[in-house]
Amino acid sequence: MARRSRGGRARRVGVTAAAGLSTLVALVFFVEACAHVPPRRVDDACEIFAERPSWREATHAAAERWGVHPATTLAFVHQESRFRSTARPGWRRFLGVIPVGARSSAYGYGQVKDGTWGDFKERADRPMARRDRFEDVADFIGWYAGVIHRSAGVDRQDSFHLYLAYHEGPAGFGRRSFDAKPWLLGVARKVDERARGYAMQLEQCGGPPAFPPRAAN
Repeated sequence: MARRSRGGRARRVGVTAAAGLSTLVALVFFVEACAHVPPRRVDDACEIFAERPSWREATHAAAERWGVHPATTLAFVHQESRFRSTARPGWRRFLGVIPVGARSSAYGYGQVKDGTWGDFKERADRPMARRDRFEDVADFIGWYAGVIHRSAGVDRQDSFHLYLAYHEGPAGFGRRSFDAKPWLLGVARKVDERARGYAMQLEQCGGPPAFPPRAAN
């Protein structure tokens, strides 16, 4: 009887340990899933950071490292993916019906293409960086703003021109390819307005100073 009792206890301990492990695994998957869900109020920077404290830390770290305002980072991500970590462009379709492949390799929070992301991982010494991880994309936006600043002379606080160069690439921006894209100029104005709105919100909840006024484009 004693042996059976010890055996029963061992089985119960095993079952309890397995249940605990299953709960832990489920919790990990739950936390991971929540991390990929957009914030509830994407138009309020203070609410975004209250819900995602790690994003506040990431944007402030990028600001210190690269000189890009946290509000600019948020505005770019809002425009590119609406804070959806696995966002992709639509599919190209044959005869308008049959999917034949993605329109581009752009992916993640910042809709960054494969080649540009590869350059970032190598040049910024971030070999494990992922486009579906906000902290990495915040660092990328700051890094790329530095590339744009050095190659095209765009001020890191000028969200309007910075977004044009982000979209067209430094070379395209230098050729003023955006002049032939009135729709893109409109998008860049919206990004700039959102960045300024985010900046004013952040100033009210302990963030860095808002942008200085800029002449309209």
